[in-house]
Formats: sequence, C-alpha cells, structure tokens
Amino acid sequence: MTSMQKGFAGYTVRQAAPEASRSPLAKGITWIEGEYVPLAEARIPLFDQGFMHSDLTYVPSIWDGRFFRLEVSCAKLRLKFPLPREEVKQILVDMVARGGIRDAFVELIVTRGLKDVRGTRPEDIVNRLYPEVQHTGGSATVARTVRRVPPGAIDPTIKNLQWGDLVPGMFETSDPGATYPFLTDGDAHLMGGSGFSIVLVKDGVLYTPDRVRLEFVPVELAYNADEVFMSTTAGGIMPITSLDGKPVNGGQVGPVTKAIWDTYWAMHYDPAYSFRIDYYGAQRSGVNGFGKL
Repeated sequence: MTSMQKGFAGYTVRQAAPEASRSPLAKGITWIEGEYVPLAEARIPLFDQGFMHSDLTYVPSIWDGRFFRLEVSCAKLRLKFPLPREEVKQILVDMVARGGIRDAFVELIVTRGLKDVRGTRPEDIVNRLYPEVQHTGGSATVARTVRRVPPGAIDPTIKNLQWGDLVPGMFETSDPGATYPFLTDGDAHLMGGSGFSIVLVKDGVLYTPDRVRLEFVPVELAYNADEVFMSTTAGGIMPITSLDGKPVNGGQVGPVTKAIWDTYWAMHYDPAYSFRIDYYGAQRSGVNGFGKL
C-alpha cells in the first residue's frame, strides 16, 4: 500500500522533470478539433454552448503515469461523445505522452457545441470534445455570505463548471487566509466545496452531505468532528487541520483520514481502476511534437 509519506516523496521527485523540460507541451496540453495545442494557446469558439451556458460535463486525473477513473456524466445531460470511446482514450494517452506528464489534472470536457438546445432537434446537435491536461498541486472556513446552489436547480451528481456560487465562496475563505470554502444550504447544513466533497469523522463514523437522498449534515458537526477531510477525483484525499481558524484534531492529520488516503492512492496502481501510459513507445513513434491525429 502507498503510504502518505512515500506518495508525496515520489510526487516531489517526479515534478522535477516537467520543470526542466523545454517543451511547451510539458506545461500543459490540449486537444481541440483534432489538433494538439499548448495549454496557454488553447481556444474554443465564443458561441460554444459550454462557454455561453455552462452546458457541459468533464472528468478525470493521472497519477504517476496511470489514468484513474475514465468515465463521464454525459448520459444525464443527453450529451453524445463525438468520437468513439477507444479513440477518446487514445487521444488522452497521446496528450500525456507528448508532454511527458506523469502527474496531472486531466479534464475531458464534452460541450453541447455551437447549437443551442432551444429550437434545434437533438439529432442535429454535434457535441464537442475538449481534453485538457495541466499540473495541479489545509485550511477551510464555513461560508457565511453565499450558499450552495440547491440540487433542485442543478443536479450535483453531474460534473459541471457552474461556479457562480463557488467563486464567491473562495473569495470569502481567502480573506482570513484560508484555502477551501465549505458551503451550506443556508439552513445550517453542509453541502460541499469548490470542486470537492466534505467528509467528517466522529467517533469512527464518517458523515458526508447528500441532499440527493435528503441526508443532512449539520454545520455544528464539523466544529465537533474528530477529523475532517475533503475528497475529489483529481486531488484525492485532502485533510483539513484547521476550520475557521481553529485546529482540527490538534492540527494533525487523523488516523482515519490517513488510512483512507493510503487506500485511495494505492488504487491508482491497481489495474482494476487504472492503466499505465507508454511514454517511451510514444516517443519512439515521434508523437512529442504538434500536429493533428
């Protein structure tokens, strides 16, 4: 099993390679309309409905040269993959291999495309695919000035880029010097954060908000929890050792959080959940430059 200390040590060593690389793709790479482009140069049409109306979904991550969780929420939004699944998989592998990126946040974005749903037949809409790769990597506060968008407005089980509530929450939490906002429903129940789920540990029991099944987690429980951590596909298990300026578990990562962290990252090396990228094979094939598929 991957220990927390070993995991972070390996990550630190691997970060030296992209920092030393002269390739613009090592700093991030995108695939748009069949062409590989450095992240900083990526562009999408102004009238793409993903940009205009946040009509899109996205997914997953890479850890130590392996893809983890390769699936999307397209079905619930009635989005169609514009390419076969295996071709999408190969594009993602090629992107990572071209940049030599071993640890990254991979964002496979599927948008509605250039046609609005209003006044257009579903079969005439061509959905667009925008994979993106970039490097990613606490303290938290409970937001008071903004509440989470209710699940009756936006289905929280669908990954989306609607951050109209999350961005103000991030500004609020940064004012006192914290990093992560915990948003509520306005009725003293926790909802979630800016791209992560909230998990509380109390007397060995885990609590996490789930408004879809009407399971409420009171804010008060967060202040009395033995441990607090956040979870997300890309970031994994992120311990919270300070909440509203007060230490959680004496300011230390708790044993339950650490055990879950170790198990989660060990899954990244399990072939049942991930697959290895052939970087050297890609280099032999000469795919480290720009170009179309």
